[in-house]
Amino acid sequence: MPKKRSVKIISLLVLLTFFSCLFYGCSKDNDNTAKASKPESKKTADVIRLAGGNYGYLSPYAHYPRGPGSFKMRLIFDSLLEKDEKGYIPWLAEKYESKENGKQYLFTIRDNVKWHDGKPLTAEDVKFSFKYACKHPMVSSSISQNDIEKVEIVGDRQVLVTVKKPSAVMLGNLGTTRIIPKHIWENVDNPKEFLDEEAVIGCGPYILTDYSKEHGTYRFEAFKDYWGPKQRVKVIEFIPVSEAILAFEQGEIDMTSVTPDVLPRFENDPQYKIVESPAFWGYRMIFNMGETPVFRQKEFRQAICYALDKDDLIEKVQRGAGVPGSAGVLPPGHIMYNPNVKQYDHSIEKAVELLEKLGYDKLKNGVRVNSKGEKLSFNLLVGGEVRLAEVIKEHLGKAGIEINVQSVDGKTRDARVNENKYQLAITGHGGWGNDADYLRERFSDDTTSSGSISPNMARFKGYSKPELSQLLEKQFETIDENERKKQIFEAQELLAEDVPEIALFYTISYYVYKPEKYDGWMFMFDHHSLEHSKLSYLERD
Repeated sequence: MPKKRSVKIISLLVLLTFFSCLFYGCSKDNDNTAKASKPESKKTADVIRLAGGNYGYLSPYAHYPRGPGSFKMRLIFDSLLEKDEKGYIPWLAEKYESKENGKQYLFTIRDNVKWHDGKPLTAEDVKFSFKYACKHPMVSSSISQNDIEKVEIVGDRQVLVTVKKPSAVMLGNLGTTRIIPKHIWENVDNPKEFLDEEAVIGCGPYILTDYSKEHGTYRFEAFKDYWGPKQRVKVIEFIPVSEAILAFEQGEIDMTSVTPDVLPRFENDPQYKIVESPAFWGYRMIFNMGETPVFRQKEFRQAICYALDKDDLIEKVQRGAGVPGSAGVLPPGHIMYNPNVKQYDHSIEKAVELLEKLGYDKLKNGVRVNSKGEKLSFNLLVGGEVRLAEVIKEHLGKAGIEINVQSVDGKTRDARVNENKYQLAITGHGGWGNDADYLRERFSDDTTSSGSISPNMARFKGYSKPELSQLLEKQFETIDENERKKQIFEAQELLAEDVPEIALFYTISYYVYKPEKYDGWMFMFDHHSLEHSKLSYLERD
């Protein structure tokens, strides 16, 4: 963890309680800034500009499946529920209720909601969206035909969804599915290839008015007939920048993330506000156990854990802005985090001891080999994480494990991982604060309803543990929150013992912006990025 600074920083820590004290309005001034006159905090803006990048065409079926793509799409398309700092809140559904012990969900749809083309949104659109998403899973949807038994319209504005079996995550999965207009999509047979202008007609607060794939630029304008909270920002633009911090200082963009070593440039200047993010973005190392037999041995994976110095990784790669990865996968800020799981304190001695017990008790040119002459030499696939990979190579080398770093672009890395074309790989992504059911999607053999954001990582890595699978499937079906928490705690203990993947560290980001330009930013309860919250751009009660 980086040292706490007596500066003007909003410390937004995710607590282990039910997000009761999250994030908002806890800034403090140091003596230097208190003496200086503060600029007026502005809650509206005509135009906000942020760093761009190409994340695909922003239909629910065509955007790139990472946070920046999903976030931009959600400015256009609304869902029945939305996320604020504490949890889910009613959105297109003005109210909702669970019935029949979680077997049914009744949503009452708001009146006077319009699509961007002026047509009214009806309960028929909601019914259609669920059925279409089951047949054609959306990029950022977690429902499939395995989840929903039937969808009925039971009143002018009421939709009743009957699920095949109750689950702890079903309300969130249904509530965050994007609602799409039936009159546009009902005749679309291949939604991934549907890239017409009509494909980005939603009912959300913003209309996509310009997109350049080549330059990675997007322009959003406030939808004048939006049903919901008034837009605080009239226009949102994402523009290409070569160096984000310099672009921010020159006024080209209005907010940026900075590393701890850059903070002093902004700390004592009252025109800036600095916000610390929750540690819900992180890096992990994954093993292709199907292709490399030694990876299937728990003791080998434990040896890797001992050989890695996570504090050193954070210091050298993140300049101290991070939290060591938990052997139980869930980060310390997660509501379901088990603080008592086994952790692997850095110890080359313990790593070597385990490797020798596995028969790798000889060294040849600094690399451990067994009696058959098989050496511990592996390829490590990375995207842009070359520095991280080099430090890992250094750590494992001290235990006699040779690492050959293979660096490709991020999209190629993702594709190769999904196709099982790797030995070891490092991936970095957000979503670590999401519902703990992602443990099931990663590690259960029995997963049948994991959405379409990513494949079931348990399958493509060749890992199988029936006891863990049964437990993760059980928590999925458990409605009682306290009982479910016990199950997830136990699952973390099994993961910490087996280490089918290694959570390296969760990053802490610092965001800097000028309140006099715009000061409406906020986090979602389970996410790390200020600009990814739709509510950052809308009026709040």
